[in-house]
Amino acid sequence: MQQRIDAVDALPPLRDVISSHQLSAQKSLGQNFLLDMNITDKIVRETAQNYGGEWSHVHAFEIGPGPGGLTRSLLRSGVKSVTAFEFDSRAVDALGGLKLAASGDLDIVQADAMKVNLLDYAKGPRVIVANLPYNIATPLLVGWLKQIRRNHEAYGCMALMFQKEVAERIVARPETKAYGRLAVISQWLCDVSILYELPASAFIPPPKVKSAIVFFKPKSLAVNAPSFDVVERVTATAFNQRRKMVRSSLKNYLDAIEAIGIEPTKRAENLSVDDYLALASFDGESQKGL
Repeated sequence: MQQRIDAVDALPPLRDVISSHQLSAQKSLGQNFLLDMNITDKIVRETAQNYGGEWSHVHAFEIGPGPGGLTRSLLRSGVKSVTAFEFDSRAVDALGGLKLAASGDLDIVQADAMKVNLLDYAKGPRVIVANLPYNIATPLLVGWLKQIRRNHEAYGCMALMFQKEVAERIVARPETKAYGRLAVISQWLCDVSILYELPASAFIPPPKVKSAIVFFKPKSLAVNAPSFDVVERVTATAFNQRRKMVRSSLKNYLDAIEAIGIEPTKRAENLSVDDYLALASFDGESQKGL
């Protein structure tokens, strides 16, 4: 392990790697490179601390490593191995030196992250640590949450960087403007928290928005928990008409609303996560698949 760390530490600075490979960030790919190793080290260190398990047994997934700053921090942290998915062929080339330094503990897969199943690439304890491309961050998250619904041990934890606005939507509480479908589904399946925020100046080039790291710790669910699709449908029905009272926006669920004891004059943002799960459990399709 120390040999791997020493080899990673001996690599050229990230700015030199970017320059030698002419790796300018592409807006069309949602790229904003994080070069400050103090920050990437902190992301990995806090992820490991919050994971709470044996870190040296963990296989880490990363999405969009770019020049490899976060990848270096993962390899230096003592994690068992890393698989990084990178769409940009220029970045794949730029990561060649890091792959050699990792001595077989880093696999770089050139692929569209939206089209791969991470679970096909590693067995045993798995985590996801990623500075996600902002243009695909939310659909990636939803896909991983679906996997967690099927198996809460799919990932031991996830530490994901989003635009601050998206991060706030994930951790939002009822009775707030940011509370919506993403909050309900995320908080149903995981304990979520914002580890910390990053200013735009931390990135090259600086994005127009602030960013934040959200930590997800999957929960154990009841055996009769509703399916992902049903919870998604109920929340979509409610929040697509969020200013209407639920007796109107959820008119197809009036029997359930009455049985549960939800006040029909409430609006979507007034219902708790447990309220939505109770509504989903009344749905006749809630037991059809996952």
